Amino acid sequence: MNRVYIESTVISYFTARPSSLIEVRAHQLITKRWWKKAIIKLVPCVSAFVLTEISKGDPAAAQKRLASVKTFTILGANSVTDNLAKTYFKKLNLPSKAWYDALHLACATLNGVEYLVTWNFTHLANAHLRHMVEDINASRDLETPVICTPEELVEV
Repeated sequence: MNRVYIESTVISYFTARPSSLIEVRAHQLITKRWWKKAIIKLVPCVSAFVLTEISKGDPAAAQKRLASVKTFTILGANSVTDNLAKTYFKKLNLPSKAWYDALHLACATLNGVEYLVTWNFTHLANAHLRHMVEDINASRDLETPVICTPEELVEV
């Protein structure tokens, strides 16, 4: 079975109360459908970086997010992960608030997962950045995970 790195935005959309914003609500519904339909055909993975992010905020909401991933594989990270994240951060010209996005990408790449699923269009699921990430990884003989949204990964 293919492994999928589930980035924190997906977990947040899965566990959050229904949004009154139409686009966000649509993403929440798509995420819930994906979680029920596709995740059973994959090996769901997170990292300590995901756990850190989903632990923040309202304690009850954080507990719900953490509970939703309690059976998922936790991928390892080390100084190589940090160094690759620094490379992404610099070469992709990411803002300081996107440091965790670089860490997610590095962790998924170095652990060889097939998919990185996210709702972060600004720093991850972005056609321009995907191409740049592929170039960075190719120069290091690294395979790039398919970076996509849950909607793109419904039929696995």
